[in-house]
Amino acid sequence: MHEYAVTEGLLKLVLDEAGKAGASKVTEIKLVIGDLSTIIDESIQMYFDLMSEGTMAHGARLVFRRIPARFKCKDCGCDYEKPATGYDCPQCGGLGMPTGVGREFYVESMDVE
Repeated sequence: MHEYAVTEGLLKLVLDEAGKAGASKVTEIKLVIGDLSTIIDESIQMYFDLMSEGTMAHGARLVFRRIPARFKCKDCGCDYEKPATGYDCPQCGGLGMPTGVGREFYVESMDVE
């Protein structure tokens, strides 16, 4: 359900920036989302479609780019992409800790008319 609030903030940001640019229509919004952010693309799209009705962003295409989570092994220092299951280091089997990569959520760019 946190996607509702996230989408609300996203729409506000997009409308503010499009307004500053003197745009009359937002046609595309490129979003970067880290795999650890727990944000679900389909939920963002659904809420955006509902919330943007009657605004210059209505009908804008959302493009999602996912950033894989990266971990660093506490034992051997290996930096690696999170495996499909677990957090174990692929080199030594040690416990990996999140590096911060994979928590992103931001607007990369947007196209306006």
